[in-house]
Amino acid sequence: MFEKLKGVEKRFSEIEKRLSDPEIVNDRQAYQNLIREHAELNKIVAVYLEFKEILKGIEESTELLQDSDPEIKNLARDELADLNLNKNRIENDLKKLLLPKDPNDEKNVIVEIRAGTGGEEAALFASDLFRMFSRYAENHNWKVEVMTHHATGVGGIKEIIAMIHGKGAYSKFKYESGIHRVQRVPTTEAQGRIHTSAVTVAVLPEAEDVDVKIDPSELKIDVYRSTGPGGQSVNTTDSAVRITHLPTGLVVTCQDEKSQLKNKSKALKVLRARLLDKITQEQNEKRSEERKSQVGSGDRSGRIRTYNFPQGRVTDHRIGLTLYKLDGILEGDLSELINELTIYFQAQALQNAESNQAQA
Repeated sequence: MFEKLKGVEKRFSEIEKRLSDPEIVNDRQAYQNLIREHAELNKIVAVYLEFKEILKGIEESTELLQDSDPEIKNLARDELADLNLNKNRIENDLKKLLLPKDPNDEKNVIVEIRAGTGGEEAALFASDLFRMFSRYAENHNWKVEVMTHHATGVGGIKEIIAMIHGKGAYSKFKYESGIHRVQRVPTTEAQGRIHTSAVTVAVLPEAEDVDVKIDPSELKIDVYRSTGPGGQSVNTTDSAVRITHLPTGLVVTCQDEKSQLKNKSKALKVLRARLLDKITQEQNEKRSEERKSQVGSGDRSGRIRTYNFPQGRVTDHRIGLTLYKLDGILEGDLSELINELTIYFQAQALQNAESNQAQA
């Protein structure tokens, strides 16, 4: 770890020198890249400098334990106890800071919500989840852009795909992938029985051209007239777009815009994100379970969270956390949940890193 930290400190100094180089300043792209790297390394270097000060203090206090004056020895002993506590805390912080970063964390995110088992009640809860995610995004001043939207006749959502534009959006939303289960009495239930319904959520980082190259010859693009709930025509032009990626069979449709060009652009963004996700999933399958945990891609195969309306509680099954704050959470107050999930997955990654180091 200390060799890594020395390397980080050296690189940080090099970047500071390069940022004053006129050639770099005039190269906008290179300058921006260095600024970003400088900001990331600064977080580590600041803690490392504090750590070195503590090590220096421990060394000085240890020497004072040899002093002939009993009062000085007692003061040194107390000081040493405090310094060792701080040393352990900061050493743990440094280990976390040195964990491999998810390269997608700073990206915009595409959230796909689909009603699962439960019929119309599932569709209504899908609408609730979209509203919850939208409120959370608004609290961070992030923009929510609907890519495609299939509503039901009573205010529910069969499927909705939205892009959330904001720095770090993926780092906050990535643990929402999976099955969200709701337990409540549907408004259509005359006898007041509690029903259980499910909604699936997929979270994908936005993929850029440099992440995924799409060969236009591998795309089949169909255009048709947009339709709304009940089948009525939304417009009289062939503006809806369906794109099929022939090598993988992935299909994306978009009809929300009146412009065929805009629908095609949105559909390509979703397709690119799904391709990147497919590549990432295939890579993860080839790696160990430890690496999967470090990436923190989320498990989509099972139930991750239950929203129980009669008891006003939300339970995240991955970390065993129950909060009796259902109303607030559905209004977008997801911070406590997301923070606890982040801490949990960071701790797992740290444990796996230490285990791998011990085996090596």
